[in-house]
Amino acid sequence: MDVIYQVLVFIHIFSAILGMGPGFILTTVVKSGDTMTELRHSYAIRHKLHIFVMIGGILLLVSGLLMGAIHPYLFKMGWYVTSLLLFLVALAMGPLALTPKSKPVKALLESHQGDDIPAEYYPLAKALFRVEHIENTIFLIVIALMILKPF
Repeated sequence: MDVIYQVLVFIHIFSAILGMGPGFILTTVVKSGDTMTELRHSYAIRHKLHIFVMIGGILLLVSGLLMGAIHPYLFKMGWYVTSLLLFLVALAMGPLALTPKSKPVKALLESHQGDDIPAEYYPLAKALFRVEHIENTIFLIVIALMILKPF
């Protein structure tokens, strides 16, 4: 069982790198667009990176829960339970907060004619990025809890 646990730890750490790493730059990728063509391309790249984030996130959750199943005492550790709850909150932010904020941006990218970035894009993007920064902060707290195991 110890070998299985070590494999799960490896998968868990690898998944964090694979999933969370790209997640921290999703906002940065689209901030570099100066024209609608560049912005559309940036959002296309962002979408491809988001696939890694989703795969990594699923593997993180599954491997973390399996480690808890192998060592149930983890469910009594404050850092583990807090990390799990924060991770679930961050996952729920996808459909509950990020999707509603990203839909108007996507619609604008699809419908706008011309290469100038319309003024209405900026407040929409700002609202989306604000939610993404909150989510990234949650993930940083989770990472800190996983490393430090403070309680």
